[in-house]
Amino acid sequence: MQGLFRVAVLPGDGIGPEVTAQAVKVLKAIEEVLGPMFRFQTGLIGGAALDATAVPLPAETISICNNAQAILLGAVGGPQWDNKRPELRPEQGLLQLRQRQELYVNLRPAKVLDSLVNLSALKPHLVRGTDLVIVRELLGGIYFGNPRGIFSKNGERMGINTEVYREHEVERVAHRAFQLARLRRRKVTSVDKANILESSRLWREVVTRIARMYPDVELKHLYVDSCAMQLIERPTSFDVILTTNMFGDILSDEAAMLTGSIGLLPSASLGERTALYEPVHGSAPDIAGRNRANPIAAIASAALMLRYSLRMEAVGAAVETAIEKVMKRGARTSDLPGKNRPVTTSRMGDLIAAETKKILKSSKFRLQ
Repeated sequence: MQGLFRVAVLPGDGIGPEVTAQAVKVLKAIEEVLGPMFRFQTGLIGGAALDATAVPLPAETISICNNAQAILLGAVGGPQWDNKRPELRPEQGLLQLRQRQELYVNLRPAKVLDSLVNLSALKPHLVRGTDLVIVRELLGGIYFGNPRGIFSKNGERMGINTEVYREHEVERVAHRAFQLARLRRRKVTSVDKANILESSRLWREVVTRIARMYPDVELKHLYVDSCAMQLIERPTSFDVILTTNMFGDILSDEAAMLTGSIGLLPSASLGERTALYEPVHGSAPDIAGRNRANPIAAIASAALMLRYSLRMEAVGAAVETAIEKVMKRGARTSDLPGKNRPVTTSRMGDLIAAETKKILKSSKFRLQ
């Protein structure tokens, strides 16, 4: 094996430490079979960082991430920090990290497993076979545009947020979407609101131009309201969905409900130098510390890390296969109804780690 991969582990708040521990457990199980591969270094972020250092992203954490090849994050936020000033809320730690690491594209896969098809919010015949990825632009749009803020004018307060997209921001995320589609079913659906928003008109123009560089990939444009409807009506028609920061945030949560639980969904935020991997779910403070959280999204995020940052496609696929096999055997955490008694967070991690080791030791497994 090559030298050790440096992985920054940022457990964060709420259930973050619990689910991140299970992802690390699976990575250490991989090491038991394939030999030393990872060098883990833990840092503070979010509310935990606020409590310890008075800022949501301490300098020490920034240094750890700057020296890492990949970042594994749990979750940030919780009601105990709701009264903090906007710049000191836990979520600012994550936004600052994305900006500092220039993580401009977010991948959120949503795949409906056959063993969980009856748990979807949709009828099985509509959702069976759904396998899509939302490619969300992460550093532009209304979340970062200026001017922004709450102002007073003529005796009345008004809130202002500005949607801004620059041509190069659209170009680089579009290239990522088309390159990903080439590895899948060669279909990209670009989602905007070009009938109303000038920023979306630019988005559509640039995506159409980039598409000409990928003649083997089919491009379709949809307005965001139509896409939201079609995700419910015929989710299996989608392959890669390319969209803006805000639209991607909303549509990815909608897609999460196709799978049966948001606790199943991983994500990858990619830049040119490093990447951050985290579950789509939040910090779930109501169940934090009770060993009830579903760790699958965190474990699947580690699988994405193996694939995208460490270029270990076969090992990442082994982890994903292990998840599917454990699900097929009926193991469920409390967020997923089933016939058997729910398993704990740590027990689910044990099951997936053991199955991963079994797959890696099998005669059929090939590292590359």
